[in-house]
Amino acid sequence: MPSVCQVYRDVLYEQLARLTKAMAHPKRLMMLDLLVQAPRTVEVLADRVAMSVAGASQHLQVLRAARLVEAEKNGLYVTYRLADETVYTLLQDLRLVAQRRLAEVEQLRRQVADESEHLGRLTAADVAACLRAGEAVVLDVRPAEEYQAGHLPGAVPMPLDELEHRLAELPKDRPIVAYCRGAYCLMARQAVDLLQRHGYDARYVEEGLRELEAAGIAIETV
Repeated sequence: MPSVCQVYRDVLYEQLARLTKAMAHPKRLMMLDLLVQAPRTVEVLADRVAMSVAGASQHLQVLRAARLVEAEKNGLYVTYRLADETVYTLLQDLRLVAQRRLAEVEQLRRQVADESEHLGRLTAADVAACLRAGEAVVLDVRPAEEYQAGHLPGAVPMPLDELEHRLAELPKDRPIVAYCRGAYCLMARQAVDLLQRHGYDARYVEEGLRELEAAGIAIETV
């Protein structure tokens, strides 16, 4: 007959396995990463991860069963959000372990860094200095729903897929600082590449909004 300690151990690790099983799919991790930025409907999540709405809904139900996300229904639409900040921390730790222990992840990160080196990278301290000086145009190139959930003070919302058609709105006599979701997001780098090719003085920020907030920079919401 199992001892009390054995039963406790088995139940505990079975519950921990619920979390790892729920996260053990690339699309689910993508959805969690998107929900770090802002709550989203099933339809928006499906579009962002290139899935059918039915398929996305099934994955979200798995995450909800593991209590990693919460859902709220408004009329015909269901909006998902992270269950709490510990889920965000879990994702950050997962990235750190992958970067340190999986050579493929570190190699990919280095490759992206090397390819972006000529674009000019700013640190969180640089961003804070730019905001204090008020000389640069700060560009938020994330989707609109993410900007509405939170953005840097005075940031101009200009999603990457709109940028090329809105270049005339940006001044060429001021430096431009573009940011997106963080080190694993390429949108800010792509934006700066486009801006520089059109003659703008632009740089990108590697840190995402969450990391910038953690560095002491205030965040605004719409």
